[in-house]
Amino acid sequence: MPPPGVCLNIIEARYKKDGFGKFTKPQKFLGQDYEQLKQYCLTRGVSFIDETFLPDRRSIGQEILHHGILSPSELACVEWPRPSLSLEIVRFPGFVLDGVSRFDFGQGKLGNCWFLASIGALTFQKSIFAEVVPLEQGFDENYCGIFHFRFWRFGQWEDVVIDDKLPTINGRLIFVHSKDQNEFWSALLEKAYAKVCGSYSDMIAGTPSEAMMDFTGGVHINIELSHPSPSLWGLICRAGKSNTLMGCGTPPRETSGNEILPNGLVAGHAYTVTGIKEMMSRGKIVYLVRLWNPWGKGEWKGDWSDRSPLWQTVSPEDREMCLSVADDGEFWMTFEDFCKFYTDIDICGLSPDFFDESDSSQWKTSVYEGRWVAGTTAGGCLNYRDSFWTNPQCRFKICGGYSEKDGDKNILVSLMQKPEKRNRHLAQNLHIGFFIFELSSSLKKEFFKFQAPVAQTKTYLNAREVMEFFMLKHGEYLIVPSTFNPNETASFILTIHAKSETNC
Repeated sequence: MPPPGVCLNIIEARYKKDGFGKFTKPQKFLGQDYEQLKQYCLTRGVSFIDETFLPDRRSIGQEILHHGILSPSELACVEWPRPSLSLEIVRFPGFVLDGVSRFDFGQGKLGNCWFLASIGALTFQKSIFAEVVPLEQGFDENYCGIFHFRFWRFGQWEDVVIDDKLPTINGRLIFVHSKDQNEFWSALLEKAYAKVCGSYSDMIAGTPSEAMMDFTGGVHINIELSHPSPSLWGLICRAGKSNTLMGCGTPPRETSGNEILPNGLVAGHAYTVTGIKEMMSRGKIVYLVRLWNPWGKGEWKGDWSDRSPLWQTVSPEDREMCLSVADDGEFWMTFEDFCKFYTDIDICGLSPDFFDESDSSQWKTSVYEGRWVAGTTAGGCLNYRDSFWTNPQCRFKICGGYSEKDGDKNILVSLMQKPEKRNRHLAQNLHIGFFIFELSSSLKKEFFKFQAPVAQTKTYLNAREVMEFFMLKHGEYLIVPSTFNPNETASFILTIHAKSETNC
């Protein structure tokens, strides 16, 4: 059984004191040490069975039934074989075969397109992929049924251990599966993330940004596409050339499920942004975005789709470089159509350097962890002026220059709340946001009653993370993160990315 909550808190505090939780020294999820467990199994000649995520109905979760993904009779037929040399699934299993690609896998019965779209983006960043998916493991030498993966979870990196028993019906994987039936990195990665979320059921529904943050621990920005700024194309192009992951989503329909629209797109579905291209067509520059459907099939049917005659209007070189006529889920569309048919785009990278057009910019990042506690430090939003001042506060100074350039921004503030429960679908997000005040004199108790904020979140959202991009002139400021209502208890992470030098 996994350690109880109090023990986990003690373990976490001890690990942090010893430097665990960093990218180079991840914390051991649920206290499981991969190397020790593997050595134990090898010494005794046994295959590893993960007692903290047993191969049974609890690991699949009840939401599978509630969403109609599996019927009770199907659930009763689920078996958990190993893809090992005992021929339980295939004859010669492999962890990674011929490199990694978004075309390696396809979505199974689980409604976790948001997670698979993020994996598709991860396959483009080989160095990040190798950190999340350690490549030295496999089914050959020293195999004993144990694997491990690394995720960034709410402020720290964690090493997650699993066994390789995978849920199947009639010998076929139920959830994500590789196009090559002998390759298993994607199915095992999905199982590790399901363990972190609490069960496979806990992965139903989400946004690409959540998994992309868990793959990088970096900076994330979400941009709505309904009214794109003139600088958006340049930002996406810079992101495409940097170590970033990009995902997007289509608006949902009133009908339940993933409805395939007449234009070929899937409603309420997550996609991966896999390419950006400018090319000449009929004497004009065309701005194109390449997208990938994690189903591994199903594509856009409009302009610049695989069989569009518009591909005959570009040079043979561009056509050969970009066009691939295959139902593999990947397609091109104009940037204009992209903004028209998708709601938003998530960009997540190791650093915020892609924000700026200048290669010389060096963004600085500061991270603070805090907690709202009912009755003491949970004052609510500015509507509650008598208690607002009791919220946690972060004081910082911007020391660098100031630009009046239209659209220029020099600070990104992110506020992320940490769940109180392990199971993802049980986590109740509070409405969170923040205000930024300029400090011109000493801070007094009545400050918030008379001082107006110079920046703030547009609205309080019941989301895992809210963020805003600002331009602030040099000076001293105070950030006050809060829940919308007072007396709501939760932990949070406040991250400040600043283009100029800051003192916090």
